[in-house]
Amino acid sequence: MIKRIFLILAILGLSACEQVNQKLGLEDTVKKEAKAEQEAKAVGSACRQSGRAIEDCYAIYSWLPKAGIYTGWREMDEYMRENKLETIVPQLPPPEGPGSKKRKKAAEAASESETKAEAKTESKSEAKAEPKAEKH
Repeated sequence: MIKRIFLILAILGLSACEQVNQKLGLEDTVKKEAKAEQEAKAVGSACRQSGRAIEDCYAIYSWLPKAGIYTGWREMDEYMRENKLETIVPQLPPPEGPGSKKRKKAAEAASESETKAEAKTESKSEAKAEPKAEKH
């Protein structure tokens, strides 16, 4: 009885190891690359179906492998030509890539500090530019 419980717990523990490793970023590189390749292929297909140029797709999804994007785009192009399908116009803007939120916040902070600096210099120059009242 105890052996069976131990065996069940061991099986459950081993199946959870992969999930834990994935959360910690300790994924097997082969599996990670295969997953990225599949995602890139799906993204390439979606880009072609939505009428996006392959270069645009590379730029939008820069974190995915270009070879996978190209493969998916090309396969969807062949499929659409064979079946005489029209492109579908996307309803949503393309997603932001990883790290783009950080870049966006940094750019906003930089432009905000530039605006404040410009406002200070303008107020100083306006104060200097005011004509002094002449004495008669």
